[in-house]
Amino acid sequence: QVQVVESGGDLAQPGGSLRLSCATSGFGFRDVYMSWTRRAPGKGLEWVSYVNLDGSDTWYADSVKGRFNIVRDNVANALYLQMNNLKPEDAAVYYCTKGNKWSPREVDSWGPGTQVDVGS
Repeated sequence: QVQVVESGGDLAQPGGSLRLSCATSGFGFRDVYMSWTRRAPGKGLEWVSYVNLDGSDTWYADSVKGRFNIVRDNVANALYLQMNNLKPEDAAVYYCTKGNKWSPREVDSWGPGTQVDVGS
């Protein structure tokens, strides 16, 4: 049974930092692309970042480039998103998503999400 569970969301101040975590089980974590996506109130799903199977290649949306860092741990079967210099527009529900071995966008599982709020 595939399980994906995000954690680490919180209220942060503008300019602050948060680290999101994603615990997974029930599938070959090291064999698939993993991603972070987000949905802000009243907006569509936005792809934030993804990482390839061995962590050697990453991609970031322009809106977060230089501020966010995605890391995967293929021993712990976990995915992380370090978010620095947070902006109000980063406020959203963040989802950890499971792709396949060829593409991060062929999503077949995701978690319940973790809420990130940015404000003073």
